[in-house]
Amino acid sequence: MRQIEYPSVFEFRRIAIAVGLVMLLWIALWADLRFDLNLRSLGVYPRTAEGLKGIFLTPFIHKDLSHLTNNSISLVALLWFLFYFYPKAAWKVLFWGIVLSGLGTWLIGRPAFHIGASGVVYMLVSFLFFKGVFSGYYRLIALSLIVVFLYGGLLWYVFPIDPKISWEGHLSGFFVGFVFAGFVKSGVVRDYHYPWEHPEFDPTKDPFMRRFDEQGNFVPDEPESIEEEVEAAEKIQVNYKYKPSEDKSAN
Repeated sequence: MRQIEYPSVFEFRRIAIAVGLVMLLWIALWADLRFDLNLRSLGVYPRTAEGLKGIFLTPFIHKDLSHLTNNSISLVALLWFLFYFYPKAAWKVLFWGIVLSGLGTWLIGRPAFHIGASGVVYMLVSFLFFKGVFSGYYRLIALSLIVVFLYGGLLWYVFPIDPKISWEGHLSGFFVGFVFAGFVKSGVVRDYHYPWEHPEFDPTKDPFMRRFDEQGNFVPDEPESIEEEVEAAEKIQVNYKYKPSEDKSAN
């Protein structure tokens, strides 16, 4: 029987990937503040050719420590969930999630520089939640409930309730995650304990199931002919060996 694609024990390598990716964001902010690089100008600026470069660079650009800290805490947890539960699809989801979320922001955003990895956060939240629900697998459904418990409050920020927040980036990321949940193959395979639980099980080829008729009655095997039954009976031999008892009594 095949197992689900993720391991049943904790692997440090997977959370190390999540921490390593977030560290890249901190390095970018440190370089921006240390050398006054003004990386904000490299963010997404909607509907301009110059603003297209921000599609790839925006997740690495943050306003200040507070902005990055808020995104980092969520990203470490969500990236670990992604690489732990969906290792085969993780890099594909992350790369195309960044690109398509940025492109969506470029299409619908206000004329301003949109920066930060919050679009990726919303993409991951949406993907992990809906993918777990769509899978119907109890462990992934449990993951969906955890994501809702931790990040359900983020849903309000896909609406324009704060002019300082790029709700367009949030909405784009959320929509991309939802689409990915429906189309990205995660490779999850159920763990079947018995052969008859498998969807490809054919009862007509199973030796045990063939012993029952359509009404569920047991059908014993019958010899094809009387001659075969007699021949089988003749092959049975019973050998007796007489062994006299020894009289061990004293004379």
